Order: sequence, then structure tokens, then C-alpha cells
Amino acid sequence: MVLTNHKFLLALRPVGMPKRSDWTYAEEPVGEPKEGELLVQVLYISLDPAMRMWMNDVRSYVPPVGIGEVMRALGVGIVRASRNPRFAVSDHVSGSFGVQEYALTDGQGVTKIDARIAPLPKYLSVFGMPGMTAYFGLLDTGQPKPGEMVVVSAAAGAVRAVVGQIARIKNCHVVGIAGGAEKCRYIVQELGFDAAIDYKSEDVRQSLRKHCPEGIDVYFDNVGGAILDAALAQLRLGARIVICGAISQYNNSGPIAGPSNYLSLLTNRATMKGTLVLDYVGRYAQAGAEMATWMAAGKLKSREDIVEGLETFPETLLKLFNGENSGKLMLKVG
Repeated sequence: MVLTNHKFLLALRPVGMPKRSDWTYAEEPVGEPKEGELLVQVLYISLDPAMRMWMNDVRSYVPPVGIGEVMRALGVGIVRASRNPRFAVSDHVSGSFGVQEYALTDGQGVTKIDARIAPLPKYLSVFGMPGMTAYFGLLDTGQPKPGEMVVVSAAAGAVRAVVGQIARIKNCHVVGIAGGAEKCRYIVQELGFDAAIDYKSEDVRQSLRKHCPEGIDVYFDNVGGAILDAALAQLRLGARIVICGAISQYNNSGPIAGPSNYLSLLTNRATMKGTLVLDYVGRYAQAGAEMATWMAAGKLKSREDIVEGLETFPETLLKLFNGENSGKLMLKVG
């Protein structure tokens, strides 16, 4: 029986918020792997804010998705056919497989995973890019010390929820900024943050002064814009700001708004540094082992927001930008 692959191809460069017409939903027969290749049936697809940036024709850490190409996405799946000696049929794997049901790959960047150790969705959350970004971004770039004040924006999201928990494990005081009462309840009562600020109903600057009276030592940001400016206004001497992303700016149709309070870096002798998980590929195993130990001890939790159906991709992706998701957003294929 000939299998059919359904996939989303980038059709247009979006202006503002992406819409379904920016992609083409196509189908084709599934091909057979050539020598050195393997065929992966994709089971779960990771949806990440960075996908919006990959759609723009601008210089970045990876080339933009080309018009007519399969939309780039990380995923996990199972090997259905292999002519690559590194992989056998029925191996579970993770890699950049795209927004599609089946992927032919030469195995570059593909990693075996063990579904007996953790459920497959965990390899796209705490044991995947979000968890690794949190681990290295906080510990290597932020360098928190016991007793310091760590503030995390978009704190109920996949990366930042892990950041806050690791900061607590490292004996820091942790304040999370999140949107809505339920997300604030979640990060405090379930994840162990010391306090939460609801940016939808509170004045963030005033709340930061209340919860961080002596200033912020580490600020982990994935939002940018006004919330980044509010954090800059409350820095402590020697503060470290970790720039993981700027989700508030990704769908701007005009120029990205930079921080207006950047002189706070000068007066507080603070640093602002970007973090990119691809720089730490050689240390993923180390991070995964330590986080697995924390999870086994009940010190680290993760939440997955799983939506069924590949065909829902354009609408489901928007959950990242309108604040509807909580935890790691992903598609269950099929």
C-alpha cells in the first residue's frame, strides 16, 4: 500500500500575525529511503515562537524557510524504513522533521530517544529544546547564585516554567510574570515560584518594585517590549539579563521596538546577553541526565499542551501569540 504524506509548505512571507493562507496544505506519495536515508513517521510536532521568525526573509541563526519548502519544525517519531546503519525500524527518534506526517532524512541532526524512560512528548518539552534552553540559558548565561532574585517573563511557557523551577532548585528567590490568574496560580502553587505578577491586571513596574525591593539579579526574558523595559528599571548592581526571545515583537508589521531603559545596564554595570540552545548540543546529555534526576525527585515538572490533528497547524500555532497555551505546545499527528 502506498502511503500518503500531508504537509504544510510556506506559501507567503507573513505580514503581522500568520494566517492559514501563508501556507499550502499539500499531499504526496511517501517515498522510499535511498542509501543512507531513513523514513520517519512523525508522531508529535513542536510548535515554538521561533517558527514565526523562521518565516521572515532575514539574516538569523538559521536560514529562513524558503517559499515552497516544508515548514520547519522539531518533532519526534518512529522509524518506518531505514537504509542508514545508525537507525533501525521501530527506533524512536527526534529531529527537525517539519510540519508533515512523514519525513525522509539522511540522519543528520536526528537523535534516538527512549520511550521507556519518558513519554515521547517530554522529548519536545523538558528533555527537548525548551528544557535545554532553560537549563543552559539560566545556568550558563544567567549564572544565578543562591539567594539571588530571579525574574522570569512569560513564566507559564515551556522554557520559562523550567527556568523558574531550576532557579528554585538553585536556592534563588523566583518571581514569574504571566498573563491571567490561572497561569499565575499554576506557577506559584504547582511549580513553586515564590510570587507571580499578572501583567494583564497589574502594573508590572509597581509589582516588580514590590516583589523585588532590592532589585533583580537575573532577568530571563522571552517577551521584550514594555515588560523588558520594566525589568530594566528594577535591576540590581551586577545584574544579568538573558535574552531568549521577544515574542511581543515577532508579529510587528513595523520595526522591532528596542529597550528604552538600556542605560540601566550602564548605571548598574549589568550585562544583557542572548542565549541560543544550538551552542550547547555537545552538552545535551549532561543536562538531560541532571533534569531527569530532578524530575525523579519531584523537583521539576512539565506541562504539555497537546492539540490533535496536523491540519490544525495554522490556527494552533497562533495560541503561542495570543496567550491561549500553557506549557509546551505541540501537535499530535494523526
